[in-house]
Amino acid sequence: MVELQFFEPKHLSELTYSLDEIQAQYSSLPKQALERIESRNQNDDFFAYPITIFYDDKVAGFCVLDFGADKLELTDNSDAVLLRSLSVNPEFQGKGIGKSAMVAIDDFVKQHDKDCNEIVLSVNERNDLAFQIYQNQGYIYDGKKIDGRSGPQLVMSKILD
Repeated sequence: MVELQFFEPKHLSELTYSLDEIQAQYSSLPKQALERIESRNQNDDFFAYPITIFYDDKVAGFCVLDFGADKLELTDNSDAVLLRSLSVNPEFQGKGIGKSAMVAIDDFVKQHDKDCNEIVLSVNERNDLAFQIYQNQGYIYDGKKIDGRSGPQLVMSKILD
């Protein structure tokens, strides 16, 4: 069973996994994402929340829910959240954890931010597998693209009901 919790420093030792060369092109590792959050916090930007993904009570992955202004590059909706840096430890991949985490993220966001009504994300246009997973979880691609660190990113969104 997949469960999400706000990141705690005690989770870090189990989030030091590496992604293969292909996956590393598309997602930041937890340590990199945490460093970016810390850097933003230095500038009083406290709107990004690291999330630990658990599978059967074991740390299995990570993502960031970003309520800051960066989301406005992807949407005009100020009540949206930007999903970033989603990854699953390779030791846990192939068990449906990523798909289950996407479902759990919807409920987690609704539980912790009653005003949030949309989740947005960007996926590298070459990352067909992730695109299909997001699409199968109800994310819509409306043709919008942005530039990303590894090339063009397709902007996807999902309205929370």
